[in-house]
Amino acid sequence: MEAVNTEEIPLRHVEKDVLIPKMMREKAKELCAEKVEAFNHCCKDSGFFMVFKCREQNAAMKECLTIHYTDPVFYEQCKQEYIQEKLEFQRTGIAAKNRKQKLPASM
Repeated sequence: MEAVNTEEIPLRHVEKDVLIPKMMREKAKELCAEKVEAFNHCCKDSGFFMVFKCREQNAAMKECLTIHYTDPVFYEQCKQEYIQEKLEFQRTGIAAKNRKQKLPASM
């Protein structure tokens, strides 16, 4: 099978504006996990006063996430990963989330 140039793969509007940014958000949350966890912990501990008590953690979390959301290199990495998953789905017919599941031992 020939290698496909991922630059030539046309993407639909929903893929560019919804699916790839969704992937970016998920990956950014993983990359900023420490700050997201600090904010979540602060919110749980503060209760109703979290709006006032967790401003620092919220600002740090937003800053970290925004850095990744606005990074064109990060967008391209996610876009290439999305295209690879799309090509794999077209080839096998198995979605990425189903492909990652373990097969039962007794088949």
